[in-house]
Amino acid sequence: MVETSNPGLPLMKNTVKHHNGDDLRYWLALNFIKDIGPVTCKRLLSVFSSPQKIFEARLNELKDIEDIGKSRAKNILEFNLWNRIEKELSAIKLKNVRILKYTDREYPAFLRQIDDSPIILYTKGNFIEEDKYAIAIVGSRRMTDYGRKVAETIAFEIASRGLTVVSGMARGIDTASHKGALKAGGRSIAVLGCGIDRPYPPENAKLLESLSNNGWVISEFPIGTPPNKENFPRRNRLISGLSLGVLVVEATDNSGSLITAQYALEQGKEVFAVPGDITSKNSEGTNNLIQKGAKLVQKTDDILEELFPVLKDFLKNDRNFSERNFLLNIDRLEINDEEKAICKIIENESKHVDIIARESGMSPAKLSGILLNLEMKGIVKQIEGKRFCIS
Repeated sequence: MVETSNPGLPLMKNTVKHHNGDDLRYWLALNFIKDIGPVTCKRLLSVFSSPQKIFEARLNELKDIEDIGKSRAKNILEFNLWNRIEKELSAIKLKNVRILKYTDREYPAFLRQIDDSPIILYTKGNFIEEDKYAIAIVGSRRMTDYGRKVAETIAFEIASRGLTVVSGMARGIDTASHKGALKAGGRSIAVLGCGIDRPYPPENAKLLESLSNNGWVISEFPIGTPPNKENFPRRNRLISGLSLGVLVVEATDNSGSLITAQYALEQGKEVFAVPGDITSKNSEGTNNLIQKGAKLVQKTDDILEELFPVLKDFLKNDRNFSERNFLLNIDRLEINDEEKAICKIIENESKHVDIIARESGMSPAKLSGILLNLEMKGIVKQIEGKRFCIS
């Protein structure tokens, strides 16, 4: 038996180890403790460095930590669900689930920035580097034909550009969004409001399997957790957290999708909304979002245009988008053909004035005048080393 101040600690025979040597059972136990959420768990980890040391601590060491107190300290030291933890470990292995810890290198950086992000994630599939370029698409469970068509089309086009589609696997818009991404041969991430072994809704069991093979499925809830109503608002912070922006396709004025949009705003993410029929309840939420300042979306490029400063390097090989994005922005301004030609030269990357002159075939004096005009219009800017780029 481990020598510890806490006699309730488990026997360590046949301990299942995580890939980096940490004992997974203590991470799971920390996640199971009553009245201790992710924020408090991270505070404890910052003091004790590992979950095992938290359980080995003494009452006085625990209770003086901010927001712990005597009651929560006792909940830690009196934790007695070790048999439940053993069953959880067995279920994880049996169902081929991977546990991703908050301290793991693979844990998404966007999620790590959220104060109450989970300390562990139950996962299937893989999170890849390109998944950081993701758009969330959410909306009504009781979608209209219009909503289904819009969600599936935009998801298809986003995935076709190489971006990842994030949604919550619910009926309606979520399901249409995941399917649209998969139809494009792209990637999609599903964030569940139940245990990762509980396909919900049940008819999405095959979709869940497809997402596991062509994307990433995650849940913060233990194996077997039912799809309780209170789980879904909590799930929504992860949907927005994994994304550069959130698109709401259809939503009533009390839709859970609006919670996702609110999380996005709090996390500094972009919020987009598709306008709808003013006589339809399914459009009340989206139309209100637009009134409050959400970006109105009529086509996929409305999203990509808004996110272009972040996506431009990722999309630099998408010549169709680059051309359209350029025209969408530039053609709204009073700009002549020579100025447009200069903008196209520096569209995807900053360039030295001498290179611009060579590629444009203009004399230095003429080019200087054009660049000055473009700077005054706020279209280009000069950066260090006589280099110019799109503002």
